Amino acid sequence: MSLSWISQDLPKAFDADRVTNALERWNTLAGRPAFESLSDKIGEIASNPQKRAVLEALFGNSPYLTNLCLRDPNTVCDVFGSGLDQAFANALEPVKVIAHARDLDQTTTMATVRHAKRRAALVIAIADICKAWKLDQVTSAISKTAEYTLDFTMAHCLSAMARLRKYDLPNPENPLEGSGIFAIGMGKLGAGELNYSSDIDLIFLYDQDVVTYIDPDRIHQDLVRMVRDITRIMEERTGDGYVFRTDLRLRPDPASTPPILSMIAAETYYETVGQNWERAAMIKARIVGGDRVSGNEFLEILRPFVWRKHLDFIAIQDIHSIKRQINAHKGGSKINIPGHNIKLGRGGIREIEFFAQTQQLIWGGREIALRGKATCDTLRTLTKFGQVSEEVRDEMLAAYDFLRTVEHRLQMINDQQTQTLPDTDQGLLALATFLGYETLDAFKADLLLHLRNVENNYAELFEDDTTLAGASGNLVFTGTEDDPETLVNLREMGFENAENVSVTVRGWHHGRYRATRSRRAREILTELMPTLLAALGKTTNPDMAFRAFDDFLKGLPAGVQLFSLFTAHPQLLELLAQIAGTAPRMAKYIGRNAAVLDYVLMSGFHEELPDADAMLAELDARLSREDMVEDWLDAARRWANDQKFQIDVQTIQNRHTPHEAGRALADVADVAIRALFPRIADDFAAKHGSFADGGLAVFALGKHGGQELSPGSDLDMVFIYEVPEDAEESDGEKPLSPGHYFIRLSQRYINALSAPTAEGVLFETDLRLRPSGSKGPLATHFKSFETYQNNEAWTWEHMALTRLRAVYGPKALCDKVLATTNDVLCKQRDPDKLVREVYDMRNRMEAGKGDNHPWAIKMRRGGLVDLEFIAQYLQLRHAHDHPEVLSPTTREVFKNLATVGILDGEEAEFLANSASFWLALQAMLRLTTEGPFDPEKASEDLQKMLANAGKCDDFASLQDKMEMTATRIKEIYDRVVAAPAEKIAPTDAPQ
Repeated sequence: MSLSWISQDLPKAFDADRVTNALERWNTLAGRPAFESLSDKIGEIASNPQKRAVLEALFGNSPYLTNLCLRDPNTVCDVFGSGLDQAFANALEPVKVIAHARDLDQTTTMATVRHAKRRAALVIAIADICKAWKLDQVTSAISKTAEYTLDFTMAHCLSAMARLRKYDLPNPENPLEGSGIFAIGMGKLGAGELNYSSDIDLIFLYDQDVVTYIDPDRIHQDLVRMVRDITRIMEERTGDGYVFRTDLRLRPDPASTPPILSMIAAETYYETVGQNWERAAMIKARIVGGDRVSGNEFLEILRPFVWRKHLDFIAIQDIHSIKRQINAHKGGSKINIPGHNIKLGRGGIREIEFFAQTQQLIWGGREIALRGKATCDTLRTLTKFGQVSEEVRDEMLAAYDFLRTVEHRLQMINDQQTQTLPDTDQGLLALATFLGYETLDAFKADLLLHLRNVENNYAELFEDDTTLAGASGNLVFTGTEDDPETLVNLREMGFENAENVSVTVRGWHHGRYRATRSRRAREILTELMPTLLAALGKTTNPDMAFRAFDDFLKGLPAGVQLFSLFTAHPQLLELLAQIAGTAPRMAKYIGRNAAVLDYVLMSGFHEELPDADAMLAELDARLSREDMVEDWLDAARRWANDQKFQIDVQTIQNRHTPHEAGRALADVADVAIRALFPRIADDFAAKHGSFADGGLAVFALGKHGGQELSPGSDLDMVFIYEVPEDAEESDGEKPLSPGHYFIRLSQRYINALSAPTAEGVLFETDLRLRPSGSKGPLATHFKSFETYQNNEAWTWEHMALTRLRAVYGPKALCDKVLATTNDVLCKQRDPDKLVREVYDMRNRMEAGKGDNHPWAIKMRRGGLVDLEFIAQYLQLRHAHDHPEVLSPTTREVFKNLATVGILDGEEAEFLANSASFWLALQAMLRLTTEGPFDPEKASEDLQKMLANAGKCDDFASLQDKMEMTATRIKEIYDRVVAAPAEKIAPTDAPQ
């Protein structure tokens, strides 16, 4: 047999000791019984200078190939005895006849395909190292090995499933024929360009019209199990090694789909949300396993998706946006050879493939000749059609050949799926020696030449494009693999979990959210990505901000309009990033109510909050344009949501005091009531009439009454009505008695505020503070209110009454109610009984709802409740002598108490400021957190915001101030309430 195929310039052995050791082990093989028949050939190979040189090239450079030679000396003997082509055919012979797989058990099948792969790999390596086969022959042989072993494995698994009487094989002698089940080879396998230690990218599908399944209800479940068996047989490592690692992530939306899909499901996916990078991937698609007829029919169905009949300029724009995400450099960029990735790095294999594929996508619909799968053939065809110059073609072809050869040598060393160069000179020298270089410098010079040529030619594609890449590198989110430079860039932007960001963004582009299902939405989002990520990266916890933005995106009903708004007004993205990084609750709200972002663009959004009169005029004007109750409710909700959002944004930006924010939120509630309720009353009167005199009045209590609302606060309310004594029923078409009339009207009022509509809820309401609580009627007659408060109300109800404030209703009635309330609050009381009842009530609250977590602003000892109890107790205690102390607003109460000398001026100022302090923190926490606040998990931004709200320099100072404030409030409470009360016998009933 001629040995002319052995190159005269074989690579020298990098490690002479390894050669010596391996040759000794090779010679001992001749004496082993298992290789007795090969003993003469083994000895002859070791003594023949040419053959020995081949072994030395393997032994001195590759531990993996050394192991293959010593494990399968018969393959080495076959190579030298039969030649490379015949030896390769012999290696695959056991898996070429798929009928042989039909009756094998799984263990035997696994051994058979592993032996075939191992022997084929050794033949291919020898052919490559000896330069006997060109690159395309090498990659084609690796691809054939994958295809034969996959077919054999699929035939075994299909036959095994048929034996379980689950599947009716049309042709048991050829299990794959007519089965309707097939595997599409993607990427390098589809193109016949596999690298030496490559994964194989597969998509498994079945033709639902062909598969003849005995139990149709279980078809999908059993096919999924079969595909998992196939992949396990192919990639599981046993004593015989493995066949090929399999990657199923190129299937439609791999994060949410099973490993095998029906043809109709895959077709529907590509027609609706298929992306242009998936079109590019499908260029190389080829049926590599299973039923070729069904598989090729599917590829034919998919042809219009991949190859557009006419130039698709929207697709071209999208392809350009993908290119623009990559930080292309034309000359002069620094390429650090140690650790450089020759596939994904600058000037690498991916750039050559992308150079060809993007132009195929653009022109291949019109020029059928440009639809080839092989990269090198495509480059030649592009030159033929005038798209690539001969010089560029030759540079790209040479670089492709060189880089793929480097890739193969890298992988041959230890059978690792790697394209990363060693990061030490010693490692690089070993690689250079394996490639046949005399010196490391010579290898580096050639490598840099090819990388530079690719980089420059690739950058030509970008000349007319404004880059979408980040300032320091790529922002690529196509395909199924993380782009290494993108991950580096994301980390430099501040994202600790860059992999999560990359995976999530790819999910957006798969159209998993409603907002990204349209092609146009995904295209705009691609353009926005650098601005968006840069804005999120500026927050102190970019990962949390990104998660919040993902939640925001998840809640959006649609994306095109909003993404276009972001494009036109990048400052909105900056605001949204700030909100996402500090107030995820607000981000979720925006996701459900994205229209509020339009309001941000209106002049005055960041200026002073409008006063109640101006707001009432605006809302009245809006409601006047509508005729139906439902339209009033929606318009009021849209208006109020805008106002509340403005207040909330200004709160997190620390643009106003907590007192101003609480007052503004209360004004929004008041205005909504004053604008809506007259219209609701008129609509109600159209059917039921009205009363000649009197009417229904609405009063606020609690924080609403005190104009100290926090974000998300309920409105504590009470409804009081009055009619002439002789009024028996209303004067409408359907008359009602006064009680029924105003109870039903009150229910209408409540629904106007709290019933959910398409625009959400205006305000939640709480009417438990009305006379007799939840057992009492919704609306109370004035006389009943007066009698109840004077004769029946508990002390705690009078405490609540200190915060009563008129919001809407007939002035005469409002004045009467306020006068009665003032009389009740100014009653002379038994000081001992009062203080004991207040004390007992606070203790019952502590037992039932107490929470002494430092951040339980309301309920902790020394928190808001203790503060309010002090204010309310002192009002009830001293209003008889000093009615001027009364005020619904806690802060004002303390100032009034100081004015009349009941509290020391300094102490009153401390309590008033403490009220503002606690309300500020409560408002900020309600805006920014869900559930109990954990300071350990709070971002730096949130800690800073809380510190600013509390007027502290830093978060540590804030926590110190909280403890000091709570301690002193509790001391005052103990002195004013607890100590006197403890000297008095407890009360018997809740007061």
